[in-house]
Amino acid sequence: MAKKASKATSAELKVEDKLKALYELQTVDNEIFKIHTLRGELPLEVQDLEDELAGLDTRIKKLEEDIDNLNKEVSHKKNEIANSQELIKKYNDQQMNVRNNREYESISKEIEFQTLEIELAEKRIKEYSAAIVQKQESIDKSKHGYEERMKDLDAKKAELGKIIDETAKEEKKLEKRASDISEKIEERLFTAYERIKNNTTNRIAVATVERDACSGCFNRIPPQRQVDIQNRKKLIVCEYCGRILVDANIGDDIKSE
Repeated sequence: MAKKASKATSAELKVEDKLKALYELQTVDNEIFKIHTLRGELPLEVQDLEDELAGLDTRIKKLEEDIDNLNKEVSHKKNEIANSQELIKKYNDQQMNVRNNREYESISKEIEFQTLEIELAEKRIKEYSAAIVQKQESIDKSKHGYEERMKDLDAKKAELGKIIDETAKEEKKLEKRASDISEKIEERLFTAYERIKNNTTNRIAVATVERDACSGCFNRIPPQRQVDIQNRKKLIVCEYCGRILVDANIGDDIKSE
């Protein structure tokens, strides 16, 4: 959450007021976190599916380009075969008018060479045709996968959209409330709050003392330290987890104000 320029100063707020503001901010942030938890992994799942679809689309286009190039090669080889056949026909005609064995053998070698060229071209056509079939099968498989993933994406987007629609108004309201509270907190303290919150898995920076222990890490708080926390005369952090500690009654006191 971005913080607006704080209007509060250390002199304007007593320590107790600071603790109450921090506790209120934590309470609001908890509600925002619940909304994000409700959405769960859906945003990431949507992004992953979009990335996968983009990859499949790229793969399909590449395969189609490969097939196009192979078809061009097949066409080129067919032209080579046609040219060789024309040459063979020409050489056969020439053999009918040779003057000696040397010319006959020379023309025969040319015919043999063109025959080999035809055989090689036909072999290449078979290879290209087999590759085309294989790549077309890959395209069909990729397109099927694309359709399936698109269905999954549509379903995930619909689910996420529904949750966002149901929670957007409340989230906006909570974010406005959090912004208003943050203005009461001095910059240094707010920065510390954000740092502690971002370093915890449950996003809790302000922990109450419950059953003589920190509610954030569940480590026991010494009796004298509990008294200091209840007096609300100074900011006290848990020596184990670093969370800001407040007494369990602070929430009720805020409500009664």
